[in-house]
Amino acid sequence: MIRIGVQLQPQHAEYAAIRRAAAQAEEIGADIIFNWDHFFPLNGDPDGKHFECWTMLAAWAEATERVEIGALVTCNSYRNPNLLADMARTVDHISARDGKPGRIVLGIGSGWFERDYDAYGYEFGTAGGRLDALARDLPLIRDRWAELNPPPTRDIPVLIGGGGERKTLRIVAEQADIWHGFGDAETIAHKHEVLDQWCARIGRDPQEIERSAGVSPRPGRFPEDVSDYAAGAETLYEVGTRLFTVGISGPDYDLGPLRDLVAWRDSRQGS
Repeated sequence: MIRIGVQLQPQHAEYAAIRRAAAQAEEIGADIIFNWDHFFPLNGDPDGKHFECWTMLAAWAEATERVEIGALVTCNSYRNPNLLADMARTVDHISARDGKPGRIVLGIGSGWFERDYDAYGYEFGTAGGRLDALARDLPLIRDRWAELNPPPTRDIPVLIGGGGERKTLRIVAEQADIWHGFGDAETIAHKHEVLDQWCARIGRDPQEIERSAGVSPRPGRFPEDVSDYAAGAETLYEVGTRLFTVGISGPDYDLGPLRDLVAWRDSRQGS
């Protein structure tokens, strides 16, 4: 099954514009809407407008009806794992509708943006140390979900973002439901092979892990024509990707690339 995601990057925009974009993305037919977990813009004016991740996800849970929601990705370093588990469980319940389960996806990674750490008083440490902390904390999150009253409305899917072959993909094989990466089809195909090897080592069926990737028509640059996004997605589909996400920034949130990907999904699944 092909699924389409959009990352509404919460930068350089008023919240009203972000909320409108989320509503429009759901109307267009997105399967999942992501934001990201940073405290400052990642491009453009480094001190431009920016909003926090999880309070926004709670608002989206009320403002949407059908789409899954999540961060691409939550930084594991910024919150105690037991607190994060409770936050995700709460947003899960907020997003439930008409007897159907909640719609939160726990997208998570080890963190990398040093400015966030410095400005908010977190210890940056080393990349290896942050990955070790992610591996340590994910079981704590699942354990807390099992203890909460009420529990989550469903088994909350865990998405891990990152392409490190020695640690990150091992953690994905051990603990994730979805893997998200970036790169051209050749790069993604190689990462799939490495992930499959880790699954074989621990005795897990690799088909249990949904393969996700960011979409651009050509690696490293944006298209002149948004229809090129479908061509980019097609190359990733051929190597096993099934969740395709395009990132869109404020202040205007042009959802043309999302429309094109949704049309490609519908055409591909209808053929």
